[in-house]
Amino acid sequence: MSKFESLPDRAMELVHALSANLKDAAPKAGQWLETGAKLGALKAGARTAGGFVRRNPVIAVAAVAGAGLLWYAAARRKARKQAEGDPIEGSARRIDARRAESGSGRRRSSAQRNGNGEESAE
Repeated sequence: MSKFESLPDRAMELVHALSANLKDAAPKAGQWLETGAKLGALKAGARTAGGFVRRNPVIAVAAVAGAGLLWYAAARRKARKQAEGDPIEGSARRIDARRAESGSGRRRSSAQRNGNGEESAE
């Protein structure tokens, strides 16, 4: 067997070895491709936003202020919701109800409060 006859066999072995290495590297290549696409979209979006801000600075400022107000309102709502759920810290003491002494603490009727002997129509 000459060297030329074994060359295709050796080339096939080399191709198989390379393909095995590429299969191991393929997941990382997919991640790099996905990351590159995201970076490209981010760059294009930033370029578009920069041009818009240069042409319309008032609208951009109003949009940023509106976003800030929405964020502030959401933070306040979250704090209020969180405060409602927690019990109030403190101490309490039970006070038993007592009846008033008869005679001194009697309630007057509405006729006695009006000063005339008749009951009012209120």
